[in-house]
Amino acid sequence: MQGLLAQRSSCTISRSNIATKRSIARITPVVRATTDAAAPKPKPKAPQQMLVYSPPHPLIKHWLAILRSEYTPSPMFRSACAELGRLLIYEAVREFLPTMEQQVQTPLGEVADATLVDPSRPIKIIPILRAGLVLLEQAGQVVPFQETYHVGYVRDPATLQASAYLNKLPARLSPEDLFLITDPMLATGGTIVQVIDDIVARGGRAENIRVVAVVVAPPALKKLADRYPGLKVYTAMIDEQVNERGYIVPGLGDAGDRAYGTPH
Repeated sequence: MQGLLAQRSSCTISRSNIATKRSIARITPVVRATTDAAAPKPKPKAPQQMLVYSPPHPLIKHWLAILRSEYTPSPMFRSACAELGRLLIYEAVREFLPTMEQQVQTPLGEVADATLVDPSRPIKIIPILRAGLVLLEQAGQVVPFQETYHVGYVRDPATLQASAYLNKLPARLSPEDLFLITDPMLATGGTIVQVIDDIVARGGRAENIRVVAVVVAPPALKKLADRYPGLKVYTAMIDEQVNERGYIVPGLGDAGDRAYGTPH
């Protein structure tokens, strides 16, 4: 994973490389071959790449700095995490929320064309407990129609393997469902991969998933890129490494403990 740096623009991560780009990668559709000799040759299918987007916004940097500081008390930590969640979710649902075209009557008695979020297709929001809940505290301001399904995972401190203790996902999901997963930190990638695996096993599609995190690390990004190259991740920062305890460095500590005032 050489050359991975925190960027102020979007980053695409594929199975074989990590590169910086300033726009979301678009996948060119496959052109089917034909027997007509005069027909143009089909273009090769562009490889899918995982997108990691770190929005270059001063407020995102400000709230990240508050979260990083060891002197930030729990109430302020939680408030900063909620603010950062709102900003990142705003970016994540850009061109992702399903919309419909309508007309509305204005106070001047005129009719205006209007675009509204489609209430018939609420986004399925999946917070990974505990800390994933904090990122959602202001989500209602940017996602007007949503369904929330909680999942809980605990990581073994010795093996760093995550195991589920709560799963409220529906037994069956539709390929058309849209998902937003929140987890403040993606360190080794074990938990987030299990959650996405579960969504896909129930009928969801990785291409319809957005992940929102505060900080992410190369091991998690590499694991996600190898398994789900079409995924999109939104984060405040890509940190450099994960230590032997499985914590992101420089990171911000244990987000759940800091948010709820329950230090080890």
